Amino acid sequence: MPAFSRAPAHLAATTRIASLSAHLSSMQQPSRAAATAAAPSSASSSSSSKDQLPPISFDKSPIPPNPLGSRFVRTAGFICIGDEILSSKTRDTNSHYFSKFCFTLGIELKRIEVIADDTDEIVEAVRRMADNYDWVVTSGGIGPTHDDITYESIAKAFDAEPLVYHDETLRRMTELNKRRTDLPPQTEEMMTARKRMALFPSKNAEVIFPTANLWVPVVRMAGKVCILPGIPRLFEALLDGFTPYIPIDKDAPRPYRVLVRTLQPESSIAPFLTKLVERVKAEGIKIGSYPKIFPSSVEVSLIGTNLDALKKYADEVAKEVEGEVVASGKLGDE
Repeated sequence: MPAFSRAPAHLAATTRIASLSAHLSSMQQPSRAAATAAAPSSASSSSSSKDQLPPISFDKSPIPPNPLGSRFVRTAGFICIGDEILSSKTRDTNSHYFSKFCFTLGIELKRIEVIADDTDEIVEAVRRMADNYDWVVTSGGIGPTHDDITYESIAKAFDAEPLVYHDETLRRMTELNKRRTDLPPQTEEMMTARKRMALFPSKNAEVIFPTANLWVPVVRMAGKVCILPGIPRLFEALLDGFTPYIPIDKDAPRPYRVLVRTLQPESSIAPFLTKLVERVKAEGIKIGSYPKIFPSSVEVSLIGTNLDALKKYADEVAKEVEGEVVASGKLGDE
């Protein structure tokens, strides 16, 4: 693991210089998930010299041994951290992306919470979910400003204080920043704020770089709590890249979903579905109904790992509710 170096006692990083989005956008390689990092920059660096620098590609972290020992990730929890979510200033899309990601891998997402930028709330939520689930992912609160307190709060939750600078993260941040042409001359206070994004818990932490074109790592605490940024395209890129680092049972069957659509109102089909749910519970099949407005209809979803059984019950549902099977396949592939 790359070396850590201890941070100074006090950080002059209370000035909000820009949003984390501005720091981490403009990747060298255009893609949905592309986003570059901000880093300390010399005021004398000219845009022409930056333009001449070749593109950079970092090494990804090697796959470490399973941090859970012989166990696999079967359940997960998600914590979205940010006052801006609770105040409706920002719309959360990360929880939706994460839920689909988990379903695709056959991981049962048990809980999603949105909490404030508050140390006590973060500590409580992280400890509780880590005790209850195999894998916990957080999003948000890892930027350069005074209210970005996720790293320090999770360090407190795992008695992993103090925070320390991570040398490899600083190096990657600096290398990518050299290629940026949009940064104004940086004051000492601005550079200190940027470096704040490379302050990680000093104990029981893995720093994993799952992508070749981002300096931002995924910090995994205690083998199960993964800290990700809140910016959606960064979150998605890092989560997708992190897939090989998740200890999942590759031999476990992935779930399938079959959808049945009917024009009957939900209230009319509810009695039948209630009885069907009890019949299929022992087979591990989950059934749900979801009204659609345009066009007016109801979709009945059947989820399980036995596709033949799902198709059999889907045909029964279609016949009973005067509907038709409209989709069938592995979750995430439809």
